[in-house]
Amino acid sequence: MTGRSLLAALGLAVLAGCATGPAPEKAGLDDAAAGLPPQVELTDVPFHPQDAYQCGPAALATMMNVAGVDIDADTLKPEVYLPARQGSLQPELRAASRRQGLVPYPLEPDFVDVLRELAAGNPVLVLQNLALEAYPVWHYAVAVGYDLEAQEIILRSGTTRRETLSFRRFLQTWRGGDHWAMTLHPPGELPATVDGDVYLRAVAPLENVAPDAAQASYEHAAQSWPEHAMPHLGLGNLAYARAAYADAETHYRQGLQRDPDATALHHNLAWALLQQDDDEAGLKHARRAAALARTGESHYYTALEAALGRR
Repeated sequence: MTGRSLLAALGLAVLAGCATGPAPEKAGLDDAAAGLPPQVELTDVPFHPQDAYQCGPAALATMMNVAGVDIDADTLKPEVYLPARQGSLQPELRAASRRQGLVPYPLEPDFVDVLRELAAGNPVLVLQNLALEAYPVWHYAVAVGYDLEAQEIILRSGTTRRETLSFRRFLQTWRGGDHWAMTLHPPGELPATVDGDVYLRAVAPLENVAPDAAQASYEHAAQSWPEHAMPHLGLGNLAYARAAYADAETHYRQGLQRDPDATALHHNLAWALLQQDDDEAGLKHARRAAALARTGESHYYTALEAALGRR
């Protein structure tokens, strides 16, 4: 079972008596961390002490507060806490974030990336296993700082506002959580360790739940990566959803200027053209999408079928 399907639970008694897991691994700091500040602590990050099993809502409320959303753990509990599981799953945390117009960005399983985000002023939500691999105790905490000389990380965790763990101990517990971590960002703000493709995949679900936030995020992405086609796909989708088909066409064509073989752009452009009764041009792009489609991508034939049906 991977970290993406794990759940989190926390009780003070469990924390106090958790068992020691596998032998700790090395911190893994190398030249990649050479340019980092020796000490960082984000002292303004709020703290939401939690009741048993409520680490998910509490940690997420902390992250949302930093991203500018005024919300508390009690408000988030119905959205992210699963009573049957006595915890929260990562999909619920991401979905709740997007409903607030925020972009949940998944970090690579690299401890230096966690430190880089902290150095940039971004708290990091992490999943830990506080006990044995065979008898896990899942727990969400928020990393808010580190000390390279002392080899310690600083967390908002459980009922402890400022918990310090050695890098070795943290890596042990974080490894048990499949090295899962994410940052949370309002539209127009990018993570320090951002990858364009990963960021755009994180933004895409906003189209259905927070279109204004998706719009702002795609516009910022288009400025940040001017040669990337996918921000224009997203902007076209948002225009299409508003029935602004001419605007959608413009965005899709801008995307194709950057990636002439993007199957999704040809397919969506075909639909935008068909909505404007430009059947000839729509058929052209529908055929191109069908030609580019790979095995298992039969959905790219729908525009072609619609265009042929109108002939």
